[in-house]
Amino acid sequence: MAATLVQYLGTGRRKRSVARVFLRPGKGDITVNHRAFGEYFVTESTRAVVRQPLTATETIDKFDVLILADGGGVAGQAGAARLGVSRALVEFNAELRAKLKKLGYLTRDPRAHERKKYGQKGARKRFQFSKR
Repeated sequence: MAATLVQYLGTGRRKRSVARVFLRPGKGDITVNHRAFGEYFVTESTRAVVRQPLTATETIDKFDVLILADGGGVAGQAGAARLGVSRALVEFNAELRAKLKKLGYLTRDPRAHERKKYGQKGARKRFQFSKR
């Protein structure tokens, strides 16, 4: 009989990004799309966003985090990963929910990408108007 893998799953979305997060008992390694954490999220601000739920619940050294991020940009993927990590932590221990909810980590940011409109340069921007 194969050994069962203990892991907690959380899915997060932000803008056009989707992040599937797997929390596995470990020593605190974070992997994003099979790459090192610091290699994928280059700026310290995006790395801090992903780590926020783990530091708030003091579980940063208890889990290895595997993030599979898709779509959008780096900032959107970091926000999606934060929501995914938070949801996975709640799946691990429901008592953490109150703390994460108070900090706003379980709230899905509803602001989404607005589509480009026809006859315009972008979603809001127009082509330059010429009177003559």
